[in-house]
Amino acid sequence: MRQKHRVTKQLENLPQHTEGYNRISMKFSFWRFSYTVLTAFCLLGLTAASGPASKTKDVELRIGIVQRFGDKPKAKLQLEPTKGDRLKLKFQAGNKQQTLVTQNPVKLETVMQALPQPAVEEVVVLGTYRTFENAEDSAQNWRSQGIEVEIAQPERWQVWAKRDVYSTPLLRRLLLQSIQSSGNKIGKIDTKVLKQVPRVSWVVDGKRYSPTNVEISTENNLIRVDKDEKPGNARLYAGRLTLQPNAYGTYTLVNEVPLETYLRGVVPYEIGTDAPTAALEAQTILARTYALRNLDRFATDNYQLCADTHCQVYYGLNGAASKTDKAIAATRGMVLTYENQLADALYSSTTGGVTASFSDVWNGKDRPYLRPVVDTANNFWNLSKQSLDNEKNFKQFISLQKGFNESTWDMFRWRKETPIEDITKDLQKFLQVKNNPYAKFKKIQAMAVVKRSQSGRILELAVKTDIGTFILHKDEVRSAFAAPRSTLFYLEPLNKGKPDLWGYAFIGGGLGHGVGLSQTGAQNLAKLGWSSPKILQFYYPNTQIKMLSDEIKF
Repeated sequence: MRQKHRVTKQLENLPQHTEGYNRISMKFSFWRFSYTVLTAFCLLGLTAASGPASKTKDVELRIGIVQRFGDKPKAKLQLEPTKGDRLKLKFQAGNKQQTLVTQNPVKLETVMQALPQPAVEEVVVLGTYRTFENAEDSAQNWRSQGIEVEIAQPERWQVWAKRDVYSTPLLRRLLLQSIQSSGNKIGKIDTKVLKQVPRVSWVVDGKRYSPTNVEISTENNLIRVDKDEKPGNARLYAGRLTLQPNAYGTYTLVNEVPLETYLRGVVPYEIGTDAPTAALEAQTILARTYALRNLDRFATDNYQLCADTHCQVYYGLNGAASKTDKAIAATRGMVLTYENQLADALYSSTTGGVTASFSDVWNGKDRPYLRPVVDTANNFWNLSKQSLDNEKNFKQFISLQKGFNESTWDMFRWRKETPIEDITKDLQKFLQVKNNPYAKFKKIQAMAVVKRSQSGRILELAVKTDIGTFILHKDEVRSAFAAPRSTLFYLEPLNKGKPDLWGYAFIGGGLGHGVGLSQTGAQNLAKLGWSSPKILQFYYPNTQIKMLSDEIKF
């Protein structure tokens, strides 16, 4: 009650029209660990491996490089061997396994196939989230209440009641009735009546095939994948591919690739090939750690990681370069740990001058090593005395431009003015996706930041509408509005010379969640002569770099 009174009072006092005010256990036999000899390592271009590092084990990963193939009518994918090689396609044909070999490209296509009779698909959705981190926290809360759940990503992240447990319409409705009677109004049953489904097929030597699963390999373990049929856009992937059904009625193309080779397709795209060596090595250690710590992320769909910013950007070997390969080889097998466990190796593009705690952005327990750090080589702002949870301190901090690791980066500071009509549409859409009853509002009367963290991140943003006042929490703010690049911003109401509220200016800094290493900041520190261990200790205090071993807990 005290919280509601405080929020309402702040909103009522706003100058609304004044110009000048932005685990599920994975049974892989320890993830198919296999020893990789140094000669094979060198064949992949990693010739600078150090002695101790070359003896570490490599892990085979399963990466969803095309997650929802068939979600658009007449989707196409072209697979092609490298020059002089051949594609091998293995699949089940009736009771027999069939293998096809061809030196020609193979074009996978989907067409909508009519079902003999309509099929009903249902799932109990217990929450929809912008990030896996919040979905994971929600899933843990449901499990603590005795409800079995799974995490899915049909588009946004969702927590589902486990389908093989709540497997009948009656069980699903009894569950929903039970959780709604306890006061939870967010849960819903998502029902789809399917009259047709996508069916994948391809042609080899004039004959068409259409199995639901197919394994694709080559002698050289290199396959080109063209997603859009534009010349020169094909991506080269090492390892093997598997096309398999997913939980959403479409297909996922999965790349099975060794960890160290996977990094060759991550590091160049995450931080660039021109970054200083120490920054590249720090990024590599984090990317390796992040991958190993998140192997259960897509357990629902029988793979481990995606290839975009919901995990780490992974575009195959097209962008591999000598400089990034050397950083991967020099740090082979190295991971970031805390108390002999893999650290939560989160990182982002730009912090805006100060890193965030885990709980500043997401729900869940804080990590002791993910805490606010002023992102400058020579700290000139004392957070203990000038905490950014104070609005006056925060605005003063955002006004500072010089002296930070990111000062020259264009996303370090930003201002975005947005009309109230656009803000309203974005917010309504967000609330509809969340199944929030406030989605029915028609007019925003005022908005205000009512609570910040020590790092200045928005913890609570109140929105006063024609049907009541509600609170957006933490990272929800980035989903609810198009303007902010981070949650490190303040709002300024604008009237543009008119009597009514025109809109708001979002004024802030940073790009991304701001937790852990700043990719921009790390490059500046490396240019100042900092080593990769020193950079990692700066962004993740009290962590240790260790060689991957059986003693480190995943």
